[in-house]
Amino acid sequence: MQKRTENKMLSLKKHLYNPWAIALSFLLLLAILFGVLWVLIPPPPKTIEMATGFPTGLYYQFGERLKSELNQEGVELQVKATGGTLDNLDLLSDPKSGVAFAMVQGGVADAKKYPNLVSIAGMFYEPVWVWYREPAFKNETGHLRVLSQLKGKRVSIGNEGSGTLALSQTLLKVSGITENDIHIEKLKPDEAIKKLNSGELDAAFIVAAAEAPLLEKFYMIPGVRLMNFDQADAYARNLPYLSKVNVPRGLLSIEYDLPRQDIQVLAPTATLVAQSDISPALVSLMLGASYDILKSYSRLQKSGEFPSNAGLDFPLQVDAEIYLKDGPSFLHRNLPFWTAVWVGRFMKIIIPLLVILIPLFTYLPAASNLLLKLKLARVYEELKTIDKNALNPQLREQSFRDLDSIEKRVGNIKVSRLDAKELYDLKGHVGDVRNRLNQMR
Repeated sequence: MQKRTENKMLSLKKHLYNPWAIALSFLLLLAILFGVLWVLIPPPPKTIEMATGFPTGLYYQFGERLKSELNQEGVELQVKATGGTLDNLDLLSDPKSGVAFAMVQGGVADAKKYPNLVSIAGMFYEPVWVWYREPAFKNETGHLRVLSQLKGKRVSIGNEGSGTLALSQTLLKVSGITENDIHIEKLKPDEAIKKLNSGELDAAFIVAAAEAPLLEKFYMIPGVRLMNFDQADAYARNLPYLSKVNVPRGLLSIEYDLPRQDIQVLAPTATLVAQSDISPALVSLMLGASYDILKSYSRLQKSGEFPSNAGLDFPLQVDAEIYLKDGPSFLHRNLPFWTAVWVGRFMKIIIPLLVILIPLFTYLPAASNLLLKLKLARVYEELKTIDKNALNPQLREQSFRDLDSIEKRVGNIKVSRLDAKELYDLKGHVGDVRNRLNQMR
């Protein structure tokens, strides 16, 4: 029993002292670390969903143009039509909705209610257009200049779930107008257009960029005009997320001469918003595509003004902040999107490994010496056994065979010059054991 235990211990020591076993264990550990990091740094999805707005609005049109740009990079963008900003926020904050990005109207969201959302960038101005019928304001010479003139009128302030509704309610409240002062209707844009055209409405609030196809439907309503916000500066100072924007005569339509004079309007910023754990690669991709699209949005904004980090309700995402300041990274500037993604992912894995391995490299000489000592120690264990059995005549022949095997193995051991002494000491001890065996014959 004792002999069997000794044999097991000897076998275990052989395996523990085996340099190949140590090297294999080290490589296995590296493979495990690499695998763990590979899982912790997943690649961006190839299909993403973006919540926009009505199919006739610029949010949806902007999403369709992004879809075309992203498709060229091998990413499928699914554009989801919604009721507007509030619907988009609900979808984006719901992890089960599958929505990764959404267009959000500035000034509508309470960031404290959505702690897991971040801004990617402001994309374009979205003016508040107040369309009104001239006959409804005859007592005011046919012009609407301040919101207090809406008292007693029939007004559409936007549909449920839209940013138009949230912003128009805020403007009315700041203006001291209650729901009892006007006849409010919460209509979708197409419904408001029909009622304005039929004379069932006196005015309608619409929040949309100047390039939005939706606005074209208002041009053909007879007797319709656009409100000039005489108090635009006051509103902008009381509501910092709003900007005063000057609209030259005929900017919306030269053919229909709209507006019919230079006017000033209030404009929040349409913002691209995402979940806080959004892939940095997708942020870079969306911003890169946006730059090309926004070059054509030049009616109210200056060239290069957007994408912007101004007028945002949510904190700016870290990678978006770097992109807006310095542009795309070296990899995304010089490589195709997916190539840059995989190279960047590989680097994020290799760099932490190097941080671990580089200090280890400084201990390689000591590790090499340790491995040599382990190898020599295993030989010494075998020599001790042979030396112990030297007085046993029955084991003498086996001892010589074992010693011959040891001498061959020792002769094949290669060491550096610094470790040569230890090898030659071992060879001397092997010779001493052979001499003792010879003396016992």
